[in-house]
Amino acid sequence: MNEFIPPAKPLIGDEERAAVDRVLRSGMLAQGPEVKAFEEEFSEHFGLGRACVAVNSGTSGQHLGLLSSGVKAGDEVIVPSFTFAATCNSVALTGATPVFADIDADDFCISPAAIEARITERTKGIMPVHLYGHPAKMDQIMAIADKHGLQVYEDAAQAHGASLNGTPVGAFGTFAMFSLYPTKNMTSGEGGMVSVGDAEVERLMRLYRNQGMERQYHNEVVGFNTRMTDIHAAIGRVQLTKVGAWTKARQDNAAFLSANLEGVTTPPVAEGAVHVYHQYTVRVPEDRDGLAAALKEQFNVGSGMFYPVPNHQLKPFAGTTDDADLPETMKAAAECLSLPVHPSLSQADLERIVEGVNTLAKAGA
Repeated sequence: MNEFIPPAKPLIGDEERAAVDRVLRSGMLAQGPEVKAFEEEFSEHFGLGRACVAVNSGTSGQHLGLLSSGVKAGDEVIVPSFTFAATCNSVALTGATPVFADIDADDFCISPAAIEARITERTKGIMPVHLYGHPAKMDQIMAIADKHGLQVYEDAAQAHGASLNGTPVGAFGTFAMFSLYPTKNMTSGEGGMVSVGDAEVERLMRLYRNQGMERQYHNEVVGFNTRMTDIHAAIGRVQLTKVGAWTKARQDNAAFLSANLEGVTTPPVAEGAVHVYHQYTVRVPEDRDGLAAALKEQFNVGSGMFYPVPNHQLKPFAGTTDDADLPETMKAAAECLSLPVHPSLSQADLERIVEGVNTLAKAGA
């Protein structure tokens, strides 16, 4: 049988190993000069035009960003239900309440119309997710936020390099979180990067990540230890030099699949949007699970289901929102299947993915 094609694959080379060795030899392993350089280089590389703060995970970045923005118990933050649980978990960890809104069918991102319907006097902000690497409708979302005096917190965990009408994701809201988990479009091994558009939010984030200290032993707030190590930052700095080429490969691979797949609905890209394809997600109108199982069994091609259980159905949040209020979310949860487009795919791999999906879709698998 052909070699298994995984749905995602971390890419770590000799340059990353050499960077880690360099840090290990220096003896400076905790947060230090590598982290500072990584923060500056990340902002410059993606054209964010704002300060960045490195932390030990994307979830930490989201959590600290919300705390630093003043989100607290009694507040509400509007979020999509069709996303990874870290989105709503980060809100709940502040003591605030995540309020679930539906998505739009065309981009899997939170619906501006659904946001408007969820706003109350307790609403503090809106947290759009640039899902799968496609930017949310930020022009409309920012207009809604301005109209109602709300903050916007971008969940850009999957969207390194995505943009809308020339503005990069991460440059719209009060803050934006990018995940650096191993299977993201770039990684630091583990970690997160937060771009911040407000100087006081940035200052508080740096306090919260370091036990509440700017100066040692002069704690200003009750903080955490969510620092990024210089080891992880060194990996991230190397990956910054590669992510542009990797993104182009993902886009080329996605274009090939979209031009050749049959029997499934391929992902559209909105006018003015740059999609970076963290996931290449199709809709399978019938028996998505059966197609995924057959694709692996018969063609040795892996795939992913992101996200079959919407957040509002998870145990901590069950009962907060009725399924009928989120029809597009429920439909996407039943139909979505993510196919491999990672940069390590060969042309033969892409052709096998197409053959498998088309054969199975026609057979009704």
